[in-house]
Amino acid sequence: MSHSKEKDNLLTIRGLRIEGKSGDHWNEIVHGVDLDLKRGEVLGLIGESGAGKSTIGLAAMGFTRDGCRISGGAIDFDGIDLVHATQKVRRGLRGHRIAYVAQSAAASFNPAHRLIDQYCESPIVHGVMSREQAETDAIDLYRRLHLPNPEEIGFRYPHQVSGGQLQRAMTAMAMASKPDLIIFDEPTTALDVTTQIEVLSAIRDVVRDFHTAAIYITHDLAVVAQMADRVKVLLKGEEVEEADTRSMLDDPKEDYTKSLWAVRSFHAEAKADISTQSTPVVSVSHVSAAYGKVPVLHDVSFDIHKGRTVAVVGESGSGKSTTARVITGLLAASDGEVRFNGHVMPTSYKQRSKDQLRQAQMIYQMADTALNPKQTIGEIIGRPVQFYLGLRGKARLERVRALLDEIELEPDLYINRLPSELSGGQKQRIGIARALAAEPEFIICDEVTSALDQLVAEGILKLLNKVQKDFGLAYMFITHDLATVRAIADEVVVMQHGKVVEAGPKDAMFTPPHHAYTDLLLSSIPEMDPDWLDKLLKQRGEA
Repeated sequence: MSHSKEKDNLLTIRGLRIEGKSGDHWNEIVHGVDLDLKRGEVLGLIGESGAGKSTIGLAAMGFTRDGCRISGGAIDFDGIDLVHATQKVRRGLRGHRIAYVAQSAAASFNPAHRLIDQYCESPIVHGVMSREQAETDAIDLYRRLHLPNPEEIGFRYPHQVSGGQLQRAMTAMAMASKPDLIIFDEPTTALDVTTQIEVLSAIRDVVRDFHTAAIYITHDLAVVAQMADRVKVLLKGEEVEEADTRSMLDDPKEDYTKSLWAVRSFHAEAKADISTQSTPVVSVSHVSAAYGKVPVLHDVSFDIHKGRTVAVVGESGSGKSTTARVITGLLAASDGEVRFNGHVMPTSYKQRSKDQLRQAQMIYQMADTALNPKQTIGEIIGRPVQFYLGLRGKARLERVRALLDEIELEPDLYINRLPSELSGGQKQRIGIARALAAEPEFIICDEVTSALDQLVAEGILKLLNKVQKDFGLAYMFITHDLATVRAIADEVVVMQHGKVVEAGPKDAMFTPPHHAYTDLLLSSIPEMDPDWLDKLLKQRGEA
């Protein structure tokens, strides 16, 4: 690129090299990457877990995580040298001219402060607007991002809203100071497909209206097709190829890029029909539940048999995870019952025996908040091995190493690491290993692939399928990704507003006619077509 063209860029990165510390040694993890971004342009960064997407996105702010350092190259933001700028200069830019939307909103908000207080902090600190103006602006952005009750939701605390709502509130917070550049790091990972449509549309409109440049980091190729003008593909800290979005989708040049385009081919093997006379591993019967005085589940019923996977789908706040909480005893049902192998389970986990607790395990959606940041991977996986199976010393260590092998993480490399030293996908795999450590009969998978790139997600689905086949496990698979449902489910339960609106075998659920709400979910699955979002919004009269 010529010097004159570089002058047109808002952001120019040349020969970026970043090192990560492992023990006493520094190893290079980003190897001489270049990047150009103009005002109002959106660049998509894609690649599998560990490719360096988030590391490069953070470097665009002149920032590196603990244990990382910029070891070479240049980062120029609107004439400011971010590599050599003082900390004061860099801090003055962050939250003002450069903003960041993290992958895990739950780990990014202060739980002790209301959403609107956290929104208002940045524009007030940077002198962009007054408190009164910031509150008015917050309500407007909450409305544009389709948050419910925009005039009131800001006065809630982070734990009082759903994961999808929290992610949208974080997107609004990043936009508060009308920055020149926003780094979106998997901003729709936690969102159901219908909410994702609204958020993608809102993000695109705000970026366009304010002529904001953006780096959009994602592992979802269909999403990047809707959002990015250009796409850069990364692998192990190196650029594979870059092109405008349409050219990249129509004619990828490199074999690795073609392999990304070819994923989602996995489908679980068909399983023998389960006799209706057999006793389900888990039976949810006419369950209702409430948070305080607010009813959230209404007469929910379904069964899960040995060796079968029931996918529970629905929008954020539909009751999927709340049903899981009732099954595990984390929330007491106000009516109905949960049976395990025909036996009624105590409503509270505190009343359940160690063996009852062992038999039902859960893999959580937010690996960032589910893993103890002060424990090593060996300690995290080893605790349930010792607690449930009574293994200690060498036997415990051997079991932990075997579990790391099962989730395709090399034991010698990972057993002594902390969660902060792992990528998002690697953290989620540790969550899976921790659940398997108890040798359960039943596992609740709560959005277990939502944080994973498509290649890794396919591997995890294959792993879950293999483990299920080997041990006859029953799965409740909570997800908003209907492509995952097609790949792994035997039966599907569709929930809306705390009720089951449709349920049945997978093939029947994907064959018309559908319940109107199921049809809405199916029509909201993004496609690998840059015009898909516009066509959908026009069809729904929202363009």
